Amino acid sequence: MKLHQLRPAKGATHKEKRIGRGDGSGHGGTSTKGTKGAQSRTGYKRNLGHEGGQMPIQRRVPKRGFKNPHRIEYKVLNLGQLQHLADKYNLTEITLENLYIHGFIAQTDRVKLLGNGELKGKFTCKVNAVSEKAKAAIEAAGGSVEVVA
Repeated sequence: MKLHQLRPAKGATHKEKRIGRGDGSGHGGTSTKGTKGAQSRTGYKRNLGHEGGQMPIQRRVPKRGFKNPHRIEYKVLNLGQLQHLADKYNLTEITLENLYIHGFIAQTDRVKLLGNGELKGKFTCKVNAVSEKAKAAIEAAGGSVEVVA
């Protein structure tokens, strides 16, 4: 095989649709845009959410509830998941960096420990928030919890 013999796989490429090149091409006349209307004209740009004069769905559906702009969202990590992570990656220290490196959280996520599950070993945990039950369980197993801002 040589460079000049390289070809795309069969069926991987398609013939270019040549628009507006006469009636013999099959794409002449209206150039596959149909007759009349804004979409057939030059310079047409579809407006997001525009439904042709019909009342758009975002205006038909009523607003409901309240979104608190100051809400702090946490990724939840239970003690059972903590034990699973420790077993899988051989961790004794659970930090935000460790969780990010192993793909459990995004870099900007905040983590809260909850007390569901059991611990077999002792851990040093550095997270953004922790429940009372989780803190008690970790300290009972001989570990420690540090809340990081």
